[in-house]
Amino acid sequence: MCFSPGPNNVLCAAHGSQHGFRQSLSMISGMALGWSTLGLIVAVATGAIQEFQRAFDLITYVGVAYIAYLSFKIATSKPLEKGERSEERLGFSTGVALQFVNGKAYVHFGVLMTSFGTLFGTTLSGKVLLILLNLACGLPAVMTWAAFGTVLRRAFATPESAKLLNWGMGSMLFAVAIWLVFPY
Repeated sequence: MCFSPGPNNVLCAAHGSQHGFRQSLSMISGMALGWSTLGLIVAVATGAIQEFQRAFDLITYVGVAYIAYLSFKIATSKPLEKGERSEERLGFSTGVALQFVNGKAYVHFGVLMTSFGTLFGTTLSGKVLLILLNLACGLPAVMTWAAFGTVLRRAFATPESAKLLNWGMGSMLFAVAIWLVFPY
């Protein structure tokens, strides 16, 4: 599930294609912190999440709007010249904030805590261990997608092909937003 296309992975690929792998590490670090923090919140609040489902549905819709906005920014960004880097980098705080409006993350941790949480024990330390294990799988996933984005940038080196890449990456991220609203 960590490697499947979702807001984090597609955004990392798009950001990697625009800014390169190293310039994406700050955003990825923010994603890791936000992801782990959200996992801890979901672990502690698993019962309350089921009770307040409408509130979490609202978070999903806010997240979809934010993801759609990011997809628009990616799709309409101008192609960069060879060696040029865009100044509109997403940083640490964007990586953290995205996790709290990421509907897929709530579903991911909800399933993880209810289906697999008992394997590690029902105590907080067991849930923290599960979150750390999940982070150990998730961090290589987003880094792989960011690296994939840098490869895409080299493959789409002309301004015309770079414009197509931006449009394609933005469209894929928008498709993820639509999928979060209509998952089936």
